[in-house]
Amino acid sequence: MKKFFEDIKKDVKFKTAGPGKKLTDDTSEKQKAVQSSSSSKNNRHAPSEGAQRAGAAALARIEQHPRPKVHTSQDAIRNQVKRELEAEAAALAEKENAAAAEGSKVPVKDPACLSVSGVYFTCPLTGATLTKSEREVHIKEAILMRFEEDEVEASVMMIHTFNKDREKVKVAVDIISKYVDNICKNPTEEKYRKIKLSNKVFQEKVHCVEGSREFLQALEFTSVMLPVEGQEEDEEFLVLLEQSPDALELMKERRDRLLRGEPVRAQLDRQPQAFKPSPNAQRFELPPEFYNLTAEELKKEQQQRSDLVEKNAMLRTKAMREKEEQRERRKYNYTLLRIRLPDGILLQGTFYAWDRLSVLFGFVRECLVDGWQPFELIAPGSQKLQESEEVALAECNLVPAALLTFAWDAAVQADIAAAGGKSPDLLKPELLETIRTLS
Repeated sequence: MKKFFEDIKKDVKFKTAGPGKKLTDDTSEKQKAVQSSSSSKNNRHAPSEGAQRAGAAALARIEQHPRPKVHTSQDAIRNQVKRELEAEAAALAEKENAAAAEGSKVPVKDPACLSVSGVYFTCPLTGATLTKSEREVHIKEAILMRFEEDEVEASVMMIHTFNKDREKVKVAVDIISKYVDNICKNPTEEKYRKIKLSNKVFQEKVHCVEGSREFLQALEFTSVMLPVEGQEEDEEFLVLLEQSPDALELMKERRDRLLRGEPVRAQLDRQPQAFKPSPNAQRFELPPEFYNLTAEELKKEQQQRSDLVEKNAMLRTKAMREKEEQRERRKYNYTLLRIRLPDGILLQGTFYAWDRLSVLFGFVRECLVDGWQPFELIAPGSQKLQESEEVALAECNLVPAALLTFAWDAAVQADIAAAGGKSPDLLKPELLETIRTLS
């Protein structure tokens, strides 16, 4: 066995030794040839000055031409991400700016044909009229400007308005209220007048709420760097100086303002408008803002319209119909209502789909000269609406638009006539001054 392995080793060495040689070959000549070739390579002449200039010019020309970029996998990934981001931005812009053009449940050919130009809001702080996209930024700016007048009021507004998570706001307000309670109960205890900013509870439940620090500073807490036992570096604290009894009472009052605080919300501009009597009173052309659907959903709605007749012809239970109607009503954010008055004049206003009937009655009452007199509103289908009912407009099938009929209370009108009185003017003069004709 040992001899067998030795034979194999010899065979491998023989095969790797290179080409064979004859014993009679003269190897001295070949060695001389190799040496002379090597020496000739080493003795190459340097290029002439002209050749050097020509070479330099050629290199310069090569460097001027951009070299083709070799695409690595990372380059491909970057390019793909860039393309996706650009496509996403383009899609978002298209969705925001051309939702109506992509397809609307209510076709709009010309803005001049719309029953109302859009949905607008009023800022309660400045009185400015705003579109839906403008309202949030405008209100934030208005609140920040309030710091020059009243830091406490502005910071309370900031806490309740800038933060969408109402539960987080409640937790932060409760903790700040506890800070104030401890200070008022122990006015001489320094530990209650110091808040360590790195404290876990403060970081997780107070600091994360916008406006919380501004409110504490409005209570006259100031930022101070203080040493901490066991640490080399100082840490930031909010510190309140010892307060007088009057200052403590003022602090309690400011705490109560924080507890009573509410979010500042833009109010829907109902855009009251009077129209002359018109046969087009039931014709409505609404802008896209009235719908709670995306452009894609609006397209799908159009495609499903053709199936509506067949669906209505199917035998369905009352519960099935009510459930479907309820789902249908959720598609609307707002509703446009017109009220036909006894003299034929039309009063129009914009409402939230979930506004209660009392809101509608209040709107009509504010537009009347004698709003104190009782009146009735009758919906399509001779449905008499009751102001006292806590029912949303959507639940009364008054979305996305409807024409109502106004009628004075018959008994009251009979008493007025018996006393020799005359029917009062209906709408206030400022509405009649801007009366328009329906197109």
